[in-house]
Amino acid sequence: MDKVLGLLLFLVLLLCHKSNTQLQTSCPYNCQCFTSVQILCAEERMSSLPKNMSRQVKEFIVIRSTVSYLFAQTLKESPQLTKLVFLSNALRSIHSQAFEHLSELQELEISGNPWLEYLYLGTFSKQGNLTKLMLNFNIFKTVLPGMFDSLKKLETLQMKGNVISNLPAFLLLHLHNLRVLDLSQNKIRDVKRETFSGPAKLEILKLNNNLISNLTSDLFHNVSQLEELHMEGNNISELADDSFSVLTKLKVLNLRGNLLTSFSGKLFGFNAPNLKELNLKGNMLTTLSSLSSLTSLTDFILSSNQLSDLPEDTFRNVTALENLDLSENQLTLLPETVFNELISIKAIHLNKNNLSRVDANLFEDQLLIQQLYLSDNQLESLPPGLLDPFVIQHTVRLHGNPWRCDCHMWYLHDWVLRNGRDVEMLDRMLCSSPGFLRRRAVVSIDKDQLVCEVSRDATTDLSRCRVQASGDTVIVNCKVDKCSPLTVRLQFQEDDGRITEHYLKHVSKCSNDTVIDIPGL
Repeated sequence: MDKVLGLLLFLVLLLCHKSNTQLQTSCPYNCQCFTSVQILCAEERMSSLPKNMSRQVKEFIVIRSTVSYLFAQTLKESPQLTKLVFLSNALRSIHSQAFEHLSELQELEISGNPWLEYLYLGTFSKQGNLTKLMLNFNIFKTVLPGMFDSLKKLETLQMKGNVISNLPAFLLLHLHNLRVLDLSQNKIRDVKRETFSGPAKLEILKLNNNLISNLTSDLFHNVSQLEELHMEGNNISELADDSFSVLTKLKVLNLRGNLLTSFSGKLFGFNAPNLKELNLKGNMLTTLSSLSSLTSLTDFILSSNQLSDLPEDTFRNVTALENLDLSENQLTLLPETVFNELISIKAIHLNKNNLSRVDANLFEDQLLIQQLYLSDNQLESLPPGLLDPFVIQHTVRLHGNPWRCDCHMWYLHDWVLRNGRDVEMLDRMLCSSPGFLRRRAVVSIDKDQLVCEVSRDATTDLSRCRVQASGDTVIVNCKVDKCSPLTVRLQFQEDDGRITEHYLKHVSKCSNDTVIDIPGL
């Protein structure tokens, strides 16, 4: 749909362009001039940039051309440019003085050039007004010290998707206004503290998918204003206490896809007043501890780890939490009060664990919950009242459990019948036992079919039952030792092997004898 809308917009602009005679006559060959200040050249056969471009042009974009070199004089006649974009071209080399005359440039992108290996020192020496520089998906292996020293106004620097293995010390020393730094998808192994000296206003740092294995505790001292830190897909196996203690303004921390085995609030020096999002998905976590400092946390992703249990006080003081994802772990049991303080929670994902039972009061404080995923565990039944606290529209997933469809299923069966519209994939919520109900959808079963076998040691001594026949009536007389309900399941097997069943329930009134008459035989 977006492509169609983009094409329609392009055609409209093109028609407008053709109706404007002045633009038509002044627009360079093989290019499109949507306005007098914007030129787009997207011609695969174009091997050099157009000449005699109007001095009115402010934004010049070149896409998918075969332009291979930018020489010192290539852009000499366009000093008025404020935006210059080279995207997915065939650039192999850029002269150190190629942008010397573009002192008004504010945004520069040179991305998607599969043969561009390096930039010369001094390439950006005249770009003092540049605020955004994007050098993504080339094949840069190194970045020279001092490369960005002249970019005093730079706010965004992207170099993702290259093959950079190390960063020189003091690379960002003069970038005092830098707010966004993206170094993701490179091959960086080590990050020195000195690398980040200078950018006091840095808010977003992305180091995803590199080869970083450790962080020193003083790494972030010069970027204490950082608001987002993305270090996804590295090899980080250990974090020293206080690693993030200076990042008191941090709002988003992404450590997804590393090798961490434990995580603690000590990493923040017990001081994380602004942290909202914490992503630890796909690590090797076996323990969580001391999270009480995360008082502002709203989104906590812990899926795809190796957690087998949670301490009762795991989420103490984490009262702002709204979304908690514990899916794809190895949890077998949850403490009754583990979620007690999560009064703002909207979503709890516990799917794909090994839970065999849950406490009836586990969600008693989660009145505002909107999503509860218990699918793909080892649950055979749910305790009465478990799902009753929820007061607003909610979505529940219960499929993928080995439900035992007997008298212990009465509560859940009634709840599902009343709230079927709130249960996702209801047709996949199947009985695992007893055998005659196996693979039947729970919602398709009558409550009368949910029966339990009488246990000798729990309810009735069947050796004290007598069966008497009188005409067409069979009388079963049982001596009952305890006040207990009794259900009789009667099977008729016909000559052709077909079996039909009948059920009869009797609620004991605590008398010494319980007599059940089964007429019609």
